Amino acid sequence: MTASLTRRAMRAGGWRLAKRLIKPIPIVGSALAIGLVGYEVKKKGLLGGAVHTGLDVLPVVGTAKGLIELFTGDLIRDKETGDVEDSRYRGRTVYQRRAK
Repeated sequence: MTASLTRRAMRAGGWRLAKRLIKPIPIVGSALAIGLVGYEVKKKGLLGGAVHTGLDVLPVVGTAKGLIELFTGDLIRDKETGDVEDSRYRGRTVYQRRAK
């Protein structure tokens, strides 16, 4: 059971990293960003999700935003969910989360 949980965690972390690396690629990144609109709106709210996706779709702006977020975490915060576990990690990169 522990191996399964570890494997799931690695897949989830790998997917996040893959999204951050794929988004800067012009056409593929734009398609990925458009495909993730629903997820981003659910996570960040209507306005935050729309702005986040809109910036990601723009070729130069999306690349710059992706590089900044790779080191600093999300520029546009997620909406408040009331989940204590989630709020501890808000705005931190994957590497910073592992260090805690």
